[in-house]
Amino acid sequence: MSNVMTLDMKTPSIQYLCKKDRRLAKVINIVGPITYSLHTENKYSFLVHEIIEQMLSAKAGQKIFNRLETICKGSVSPEAVSALSDKQLREIGISSTKVKSIRGMTNTILMGDLDFDSLSYLPDDLAINRLTALHGIGNWTAKMFLIFVLDRPDVLPFEDGAFLQTYRWLYKTEDVSPESIKKKCKKWRPYSSYAARYMYRALDTGLTKEPFHLYK
Repeated sequence: MSNVMTLDMKTPSIQYLCKKDRRLAKVINIVGPITYSLHTENKYSFLVHEIIEQMLSAKAGQKIFNRLETICKGSVSPEAVSALSDKQLREIGISSTKVKSIRGMTNTILMGDLDFDSLSYLPDDLAINRLTALHGIGNWTAKMFLIFVLDRPDVLPFEDGAFLQTYRWLYKTEDVSPESIKKKCKKWRPYSSYAARYMYRALDTGLTKEPFHLYK
């Protein structure tokens, strides 16, 4: 089965979102079709990348992850990371706290206490609970996993800075409390993840650099 997904005006979920939210519909029309691939080949390396990127810019996080790939000889796997010392991890720019998180997750996997494939069969809340039980993995990291690895359709990432930046722009508000976002975005359900993908793409393509106008 192909790992490439496409969202466009022919997709029932996107048609639904456009009917429910006029502001989002305009963004969807401007952005156009979105094609994406899921990070299913190496779920472990995706989580390591997300842990590294916590509290950093995407550019800085990617730079450090690239160094990790280099010292892992191209494959960031539990076995490769386990063979590295904490000192080696810190020397490429990973903080001591994140080294502890990565080490803990790595050991959990190698001991067989975490099976990524089993997460595919769990409901969203239980999958998040299973991931956040690991040291250093919070709701943000777990939700990124659900959206970008498991392709769960109804995850609302209100903990994510990029999402919040676009949310402020789209709705012309500074109220980004979880309660307010959940209330306003309730109309996206059950396709919150796909709405979020368009929010991210709006930011990535520079749409948010200019004020949002619904009718202009």
